Amino acid sequence: MPAYRYEALDADGRSQQGLLEADTARAARALLRQRGLIPLEIAPAMASEEEPATGWNRQLWRARTFNANSLSVWTSQLAGLVSSGLQLERALAALADEADQPEQQRLVASLRAEVNAGSSFARALAQHPREFDASYRAVVAAGEQGGQLGAVLDRLATDLEEREALRNKLISAALYPGIVTLFAVVIVMFLMSYVVPQVANVFAGSKRALPALTVVMLGLSNLVRQWGWLLALLLAGGGIALVQARRNDALRERMDAGWLKLPLLGRIARGYNAARFAATLAMLAGAGVPILRALQTAAETLNNRALRADALDALVLVREGAPLAGALASKKRFPGLISMFARLGEQTGQLPLMLERAAGQLSAEVQRRALRLATLLEPLLIVVMGLVVMLIVLAVLLPIIQLNQLVK
Repeated sequence: MPAYRYEALDADGRSQQGLLEADTARAARALLRQRGLIPLEIAPAMASEEEPATGWNRQLWRARTFNANSLSVWTSQLAGLVSSGLQLERALAALADEADQPEQQRLVASLRAEVNAGSSFARALAQHPREFDASYRAVVAAGEQGGQLGAVLDRLATDLEEREALRNKLISAALYPGIVTLFAVVIVMFLMSYVVPQVANVFAGSKRALPALTVVMLGLSNLVRQWGWLLALLLAGGGIALVQARRNDALRERMDAGWLKLPLLGRIARGYNAARFAATLAMLAGAGVPILRALQTAAETLNNRALRADALDALVLVREGAPLAGALASKKRFPGLISMFARLGEQTGQLPLMLERAAGQLSAEVQRRALRLATLLEPLLIVVMGLVVMLIVLAVLLPIIQLNQLVK
């Protein structure tokens, strides 16, 4: 039974808002009148995200109802309620009542209405693909089919938490170097556009030649002041062109392949994507999803298009009868650790466990590399910034020192 969001007036003229379930909007209005309310507005609680947007793409700009952290918390709460023996429909009703945000309340109420109408939970989730990705829906579907929805949801919540923890650690490692770089650029631009020109004005009437370093700095300052706007436009245009170029699948795949060849960042990107791939594949295989479908879904979670293409090629090999370990080993961009643990899992019949261990080791290695890179970048950026500021200060002081020597 669909859920509807309503706004109505009570007998005292006060506005009331809420959710109710009814077969149609007309039936929802009748229910409100039976409660002594005057309906003002009736609308579906959550429109399907598969409907085309009009004008500007509203789905592109609308924020997700669940971010990564809130989705893992919500999944964990649902897993706890279902594992305790509560029916799924009642568990969803409880979560809808406890939702902090109206958007979350409407989304969960829509899921509950679909389940209450006879749909499976996975099918209800499929009505909102922007909130619940393919791997999430596949795991839920496998849990429903196997009668282990609570255990599967708990495993899914754990996977979401680990994935978000790895992502947060990478962001934390890159945050300090990014802030230092930003402040360094701002300080240098201020010195070049304001301080250095003051020196030029002071010594403009002097007939003596300025030091070479000062002349160079004055030239760079004039360049920044006169053509800074053009440089900013070129940078903005380059960024827009890069975004447009990445919309071409073939070009994006070549760019992602080149990114993987970078000495330090490439290894971190490869390890991060491989860890996510192995963790997703382990979760899906452990939930009972067929290996071909699990491979397809795990490949779609990869952000790097080159690695995604390799995963899809491995899927073709597995479909033709090749073992999973051999198919992954033939793709050299994937770390050999995955194929090694996959081989052990196939030999021992514990493929999900072995893939989960591979994902754990890859995640730990990515964290170590990221922290090591951040540790190296922090003093390096400070030294570079100090050298640049020192050169600018010397360019300002050298003419003053030269003038003092003339006075003496």
